[in-house]
Amino acid sequence: MIEAVLFDWNNTLVEFTWDDDLLVAGHRAALGHDDPAFTARYRELMLGSAPQRPYPEVLAELGVEDPEAFMDAEHEVWRPAHAVLGSAQAMLESLRSRGLKTGLVANSWPDPARLLRRDVEASGLAGLLDVIVLSEEVGASKPQPEIFLRALEQLEVEPFDAMFVGDRLDTDVQGAAAVGMTTVQALWFRADDTPGIEPDFMAFTPMDVLNAVRRLAR
Repeated sequence: MIEAVLFDWNNTLVEFTWDDDLLVAGHRAALGHDDPAFTARYRELMLGSAPQRPYPEVLAELGVEDPEAFMDAEHEVWRPAHAVLGSAQAMLESLRSRGLKTGLVANSWPDPARLLRRDVEASGLAGLLDVIVLSEEVGASKPQPEIFLRALEQLEVEPFDAMFVGDRLDTDVQGAAAVGMTTVQALWFRADDTPGIEPDFMAFTPMDVLNAVRRLAR
């Protein structure tokens, strides 16, 4: 019996659209001027195949004296690239009306957790989430088990009584499955096809999430 449904953030509850122009505009706003060399070096450090590093550390390497102020200014410019799923509120309300707990489990990178929490508040969804667990605050990132288990501990729900909904097969589906959660791949914004990983359910619309919950309630 499912008692809780947890969600990813980017490209699950919120659609993120990359925009090269916003990258440049964000740097302009944060630096106070255009700096093509800075942006080129930024691309090398942040957009390549190298392992993710703490964003303030990367900014310091790029010569940014106040990484926190930089991130604030840059983040504000990127707001138009994020759009809340139109039916997110209705989906969460429907789950809660069934007596289910809800939560958010997200990797807060590159932006710090404080900015992601601000985005969740601004989205109007915070009041419909019983827990918000972010990687920077936990010290573990999806697919590591600790971040999923922290959310479940706060909800007082066992993994086998919980469902996780996310778009990425490697971090969301694989990570949640490893701790014993039922998994749903969210396909309404993007279709990840990482080979060798299969979700328990595929959701092409938020209604498919509700249908999966109904099936497990039988």
